[in-house]
Amino acid sequence: MNREQRVALLAVAEPAEVIELADHCLAAGPPPTVLVGPEVGCVSVQVREPIVRDRFLLGDVLACRAEVEFDGARGWAMRLGDDRAAALAAAILDAAVESGRASAEVDRLCERVRERQRLAEDAEWAELAPTIVEFEEL
Repeated sequence: MNREQRVALLAVAEPAEVIELADHCLAAGPPPTVLVGPEVGCVSVQVREPIVRDRFLLGDVLACRAEVEFDGARGWAMRLGDDRAAALAAAILDAAVESGRASAEVDRLCERVRERQRLAEDAEWAELAPTIVEFEEL
């Protein structure tokens, strides 16, 4: 799993599981240096229209970001909403992987989150399937 995938999955993981795993990482060694404390702000969401492919601003969303450093390795996180503890915990987990402290545990968490996303998507498609219209070819 690359860093982009890991950070994206940590951003949508349940706050309790991210915080719990970060607590285990903190207990295993010296604390990280907090480079950017959890900051809450607005982020503009830009989307691309699927047919014409034009980009447009959808709106602003509330987000929280944080950045930490473990043994010279930087970790970064951004999560939607204003949960400062979860954003800081996700940054700690990213730094822990980058520094080699807890990559296996974080990878297992990310795999659980990925599986939950897949199941939710499958359930959504199963709900939509009866409404699909199929046309005959001429």
